[in-house]
Amino acid sequence: MLDLTYEAPQPKVIQGAKDDWELVIGLEVHAQVASAAKLFSGASTQFGAEPNSNVAFVDAGMPGMLPVINQGCVALAVKTGLGLKAAINLSSAFDRKNYFYPDLPQGYQISQLYHPIVGEGEVLVDMAPGIARLVRIERIHLEQDAGKSIHDMDPNNSFVDLNRTGVALMEIVSRPDIRGPEEAAAYILKLRQIMRYLGTCNGDMQNGNLRADVNVSVCRPGDYEKYQATGDFGHLGTRCEIKNMNSTRFIQQAIEVEARRQIAIIEDGGKVVQETRLFDVEKGETRSMRSKEEAHDYRYFPDPDLLPLEIEQEWVNEIAATLPELPDEKKARFVTEYGMTEYDAGVLTAEYENAAFFEEVAKTSGDGKASANWVINELFGRLKKDDRDIGDSPMSAQQLGSIVALIKRGDISGKIAKDLFEIVYSEGGDPVAIVEERGMKQVTDTGAIETAVDEVIAANPAQVEKAQANPKLAGWFVGQVMKATGGKANPQAVNEIVTQKLGL
Repeated sequence: MLDLTYEAPQPKVIQGAKDDWELVIGLEVHAQVASAAKLFSGASTQFGAEPNSNVAFVDAGMPGMLPVINQGCVALAVKTGLGLKAAINLSSAFDRKNYFYPDLPQGYQISQLYHPIVGEGEVLVDMAPGIARLVRIERIHLEQDAGKSIHDMDPNNSFVDLNRTGVALMEIVSRPDIRGPEEAAAYILKLRQIMRYLGTCNGDMQNGNLRADVNVSVCRPGDYEKYQATGDFGHLGTRCEIKNMNSTRFIQQAIEVEARRQIAIIEDGGKVVQETRLFDVEKGETRSMRSKEEAHDYRYFPDPDLLPLEIEQEWVNEIAATLPELPDEKKARFVTEYGMTEYDAGVLTAEYENAAFFEEVAKTSGDGKASANWVINELFGRLKKDDRDIGDSPMSAQQLGSIVALIKRGDISGKIAKDLFEIVYSEGGDPVAIVEERGMKQVTDTGAIETAVDEVIAANPAQVEKAQANPKLAGWFVGQVMKATGGKANPQAVNEIVTQKLGL
């Protein structure tokens, strides 16, 4: 965790017709485990396969088919728990969650209600430099995903694709610690970042590999503090769940819309009904999906086909030994080791690949702070313009590090470096060789610079008088000398010689 002092962000306050209201949000994030096979079968988890082509007999609920636990999925769930500083339960168990729907061929979902594999943890959600929200994780449990019903292929029929059926999910359940739409989005992105660092979930929200159920309620200012002091949920409002959200932008919109709906009901003298709702993106409203079920509505019971899951502490320790440096620790190290700002460190560590690229640039150049500026401002800017990411950058970390090293040695100026960057980005090649071959090396010979300064001064006597009367105009001479030398003269040397020659 960062060795910095953080203060919590202020809760989101919404002004109703009569009173001010504060938001209370909890999230259930469903993260697809990054495994090649499903949780209880060897069927592939490949995205985009032909409908119903990745389905084993056990996934299809065929009679007599028994589930067999995928140890790799268990290991990734444990790794995720360790990455979230959570307790790992050496004993856990699977339950059947019974409900009937066409995309659930078994007639139940295998999940973990009573004995999850991961217990309490925490996530530090950065909102701004020095501002962060600590969100407590209540639990993480493993469960099967359902299939997908398709209603828009035929006017009279619906279709079912069971490719996702049985895919392993980690459901990460937070405490109601989130106090605004922006925090909810930041929390999901932080979870995604951590899991991508760990390699336990690819975080692809567009493909449904990361999605969230959002629990929203409102309370009057001061009531949340009473809940914190007593643990009594009676101080908080009735919550409604917004189901299956896979966009942080829409999650923020849905929270705002749902909160205002609840406030209007309460202020009109009504009562909010606990229920599951859906967010209609087109209409910008939430609508009722079904009344909120309690656990008993699903008739949970221990799955008779699966033994309790027992794991050894030694195995957990082996997994812990494989953990990479996580985002918060890496960010803190970048600040202290490279002397960069917390903001820049946050940009560089947002994705594991970006951080690794930067460190290779810094290693090649020998100047971490300058490397950070070039990676963030020049390379990231250009990649964004070209709609690329770091994985398909036409410039390698070694090439960019070499450019920064040339600046550091004084072989090229910052202006020449930008020209060199464009050449290497567009054409490739070794920056050192390009500088030599194209005569781009910076002029550091003070004799040559002095000659150029003398020529500019001799050709502009009127400008000399102005500069001597107003020293700020000396910059004009510097610009003329740089122009005369094709930008190759060392700017610092030019500055010093101009100042000396003009007697300033």
